[in-house]
Amino acid sequence: MEPGEKRRFKTLLYEQFARMGKALASPHRLELLDVLSQGERTVEALAQETGMSVANASQHLQILRMARLVETRRAGVSIYYRLASEAVSLLWLSLRHVGEEHLAEVDQLVTIFLQDRASFHPMTVAELREAMQDERVILLDVRPQAEYQAGHLPQARSIPVAELKARLAELPKEREIVAYCRGPYCVFADEAVSFLRAQGYAARRLEEGVLEWQMLGLPIVR
Repeated sequence: MEPGEKRRFKTLLYEQFARMGKALASPHRLELLDVLSQGERTVEALAQETGMSVANASQHLQILRMARLVETRRAGVSIYYRLASEAVSLLWLSLRHVGEEHLAEVDQLVTIFLQDRASFHPMTVAELREAMQDERVILLDVRPQAEYQAGHLPQARSIPVAELKARLAELPKEREIVAYCRGPYCVFADEAVSFLRAQGYAARRLEEGVLEWQMLGLPIVR
């Protein structure tokens, strides 16, 4: 390959990789990827979940689609979006982990907004797996029902946090409750643990979420 051709090849190659970098350069699009890591959603559901208008969410999704980070399927009049592959989940987790490692602002935000979390004594994945072997705990998935159906941890019961008060009688008080949601920055589990403790339950949250569990090579029930 001639020197000029080599330079042209490198330029064109990195331009393609840069397409993905540009697609990721938006907090809205990163949040969309985070929600889609839990399972496919319609544009309307994604807009509601992320606090965007349908038009704005659709525009961001089109950018992600052009970068081949998401795919679609049509069911009747609805269009469902999903992550293009497991590699996209890994990309999002890698970006998050690098941010946690190198950006002091991430720790500052967690300290400011999630300052009560330490009192919940979060349970590690290893601790949960040990507790599940002898059924010492009840594992509670407090995400929306659609996300539970898309994939959940083994032995988990589904009680979305919005339904917890009405369904409290389903949970026996003699066993510890471990709640989990989308991941370390999801507050559904925090809300569930806070409510359960106020009602006299022994409750903790899982440190990680479904995606992190799956990336460890652990089984997911679909």
